[in-house]
Amino acid sequence: MRKTDNYENVWDAIADTPGQKANLRIRAGLMRKIAAIVKESGWTQTEAAKCCGVTQPRMNDLLRGRVSRFSLDALVNIATATGRQVHLELESE
Repeated sequence: MRKTDNYENVWDAIADTPGQKANLRIRAGLMRKIAAIVKESGWTQTEAAKCCGVTQPRMNDLLRGRVSRFSLDALVNIATATGRQVHLELESE
């Protein structure tokens, strides 16, 4: 019989280190916020891509939540291209 591991969240299951987990969590959060901006703006993927300075297939990856295809730097650049500011907070565990 195989032991089943239980995780608090998906990032715990796929990340090897706390740093990797934090990076994945932050990237996913930024992607959700960017996707919400695209939806609120009523943009097509092509319009969103043009506004954000990326290709339509790249925007499709973002809107589909393909976290592994985006660095934190890339997501910050995309978010700021929408006219938003990105803020980062450090909290004690």
